[in-house]
Amino acid sequence: MFKINSIFFYCLLCYNTTFSQSKFTISGTIKDTKTGESMIGATVRIKELTNVGVSCNEYGFYSLTIQQGSYTILASMIGYETKESKVVLTSNQKINFQLVEESSMLNEVVVKATAANENVSNPAMGFEKLNIKEINQVPVLLGERDPLKVMQLLPGIKSAGEGNSGFNVRGGNIDQNLILLDEAPVYNASHLLGFFSTFNADAIKDLSIYKGNSPAQYGGRLSSVLDIKMNDGNNQDFRMGGGIGLIASHLSIEGPIQKNKSSFLITGRRTYADAFLKLSNNENLNKNTLYFYDLNVKLNYTFSDKDRLYLSGYFGRDKFGINDLFGIDWGNTTSTLRWNHLFSEKIFSNTSLIYSKYNYQVNVANGSNQFQLSSDIQNINLKQEFSFFPNPQNSIRFGANVIHHTLTPRIRQSTAENSSVNTTTEPNKTAYESAIYATNKWNSTEKFNIEYGLRLSAFTVMGGSDFYEYDEQGNLTNTIKYGSNEIVKTYFKLEPRISASYLLNPSLSLKVAYSRNTQHLHLLSSSNAASPTDRWLMNTNNIKPEVADQISLGLFKNLKNNAYEFSSEIYYKSMQNQLDYKDGADFILSENIESQLLFGRGRAYGAEFLLKKKSGSLTGWLGYTISRSERQIDGINNGEWYAAKQDRTHDISIVSTYQFSKKWSISATWVYNTGNAVTFPTAKYRIDGGIAFLYSERNGYRMPNYHRLDLGATVNLSKKVNRESNLSFGFYNTYGRSNPYVYNFGQSIDNPDITEVSQVTLFKYVPYITYNFKF
Repeated sequence: MFKINSIFFYCLLCYNTTFSQSKFTISGTIKDTKTGESMIGATVRIKELTNVGVSCNEYGFYSLTIQQGSYTILASMIGYETKESKVVLTSNQKINFQLVEESSMLNEVVVKATAANENVSNPAMGFEKLNIKEINQVPVLLGERDPLKVMQLLPGIKSAGEGNSGFNVRGGNIDQNLILLDEAPVYNASHLLGFFSTFNADAIKDLSIYKGNSPAQYGGRLSSVLDIKMNDGNNQDFRMGGGIGLIASHLSIEGPIQKNKSSFLITGRRTYADAFLKLSNNENLNKNTLYFYDLNVKLNYTFSDKDRLYLSGYFGRDKFGINDLFGIDWGNTTSTLRWNHLFSEKIFSNTSLIYSKYNYQVNVANGSNQFQLSSDIQNINLKQEFSFFPNPQNSIRFGANVIHHTLTPRIRQSTAENSSVNTTTEPNKTAYESAIYATNKWNSTEKFNIEYGLRLSAFTVMGGSDFYEYDEQGNLTNTIKYGSNEIVKTYFKLEPRISASYLLNPSLSLKVAYSRNTQHLHLLSSSNAASPTDRWLMNTNNIKPEVADQISLGLFKNLKNNAYEFSSEIYYKSMQNQLDYKDGADFILSENIESQLLFGRGRAYGAEFLLKKKSGSLTGWLGYTISRSERQIDGINNGEWYAAKQDRTHDISIVSTYQFSKKWSISATWVYNTGNAVTFPTAKYRIDGGIAFLYSERNGYRMPNYHRLDLGATVNLSKKVNRESNLSFGFYNTYGRSNPYVYNFGQSIDNPDITEVSQVTLFKYVPYITYNFKF
């Protein structure tokens, strides 16, 4: 094993260092002329050389080493005019580009902001990128532009439910997705109990998702990485924009602090359903609370050609209350301080200090049940990363990070003297999660490209609280006390990743990938939908790291001069140390949640198909997924394989936008999917004069199939340069499909022997209208 790993490390870090004296480096940055924003994924090519080119990193930096000579340097990005620069290369040179948006492309939806055939030649698999123009065109619930809702229309990514921001990727749980906002993890990316996501489209520049085959710099989750980058802020001119909708309004302000050197961005959003509730004469309504707000802030300053500092933050909060009987308050806070430094034309450094916190508080005052529940998870992450560009064929990325986790599992506090609920406090859990990693993107030949990497993670569980031991039946046998500075256990995991593409011709390629991912934080949920009160746990002496091995194979084809993209991928993923509740588990009030858990394995497999049209008056995509997700855990369904709650066999999505003119566009979305696996009662019995239901087979039933049509239209109202205003309107669930949100089983009032089943449907025929502006 040591020999194999040594060879892997050797291959990872080796490259051809035999440079003649006649090779020099061209490096620099690419930015948007109008805003000064760095352009993620813009490409730099040499006109005179075949297969010589690079893409910018997430900070707009590129580096290219070639033989001395006279060349034409081409900087390009879809939707922008290509810019040329003549150069006589006799020494290292720095060339910065500023690209101008093509006027003919201003009103088109462009799915990929990369080179025309990047999807074919790039070895990355299970990777998708969305841009803001595309997100803004897709009709969504109540007209609120929502990146997560649009992302869930891609194959392999499944919504956790009606109006829910939680999502499942390739058969994984909702907690197996790492969501990053400017490198900071977001633990519950939802507002209004999941009807909106935490991400304001006004603040976002780039959104990328890796469906399991992520590069080695990412870690900590099994199924996917959603990497979201915020706008830096316009360093050329002051701009203001916003929107007014039926349920929420948003506003953004950006501009230079010092032109060309520094800028700021502030975006805010708030709902006002609570204001309408207060106008009601009904006391059962006007005392209710229902709103959310979020705020994004970003500052950056360029000290020199080699140094740039960024400070970004997100602050969001939700409040929901029913009179004085019930209330829930939850939210996220993140902040990221980043320093970019250029050591040389070939070595780029990024140092980040990252903070993230999620917490919730529930208040209940119902008769004798008067108590408060609260919990939080927070971490501080120090990360150092380097990008090294030794030659045009290799791009190496390596670094290390260490995270300090602090988790308050749950505090239950009585809020009245006569409360039937006792006060209990679970002590904080702390741990250190660290990793070192390296990855190399190697363009070995014109036809064969490969990206390979290795990540070594370590999770150290610290003391300061009690740890428990159980027998095979789950009964507590021993309690072990550790001091706050004592190490309870350290888990080491080696995570190799590799993906490769082979070009059969310039528009057709085959790809193959393998990856191993490890997860040390776990979410316990009683339903498939993300809930603010779901419980986060970390590894202990009993809860081991989850591990997933995924292999995938794909065919990628571009048609009609790259106007169409087609891809098909098949995958198989095996998972270790999967968690689920015991039958009849008390997952709300249990003081020792580990005693309620069972552990086993999982598997997920399927095929994904995607056809995109990227240009022209009609754009959009057709996606289809056929898949299974299953678990096998001793103690559930007699140890047999059973469907995971997120298992859905078929998923179809059709997304289209038609641009009639520069003024008018219409859009439509149709989705269909098999119902989720669900557990329904199979019998009932009387107890103390009431009816109790008996549940037997776990996830042995299905919710009805889901389908929905959304229609939208946008009309541009402004004809002035540098001013934008438009009106968006449409219908969510246009033909009024009664998609069930939940089924309730209860005792009939008229005849206690009869069980009544009621269906709750959230949305039918929901219209929306939103006015957006920018100047």
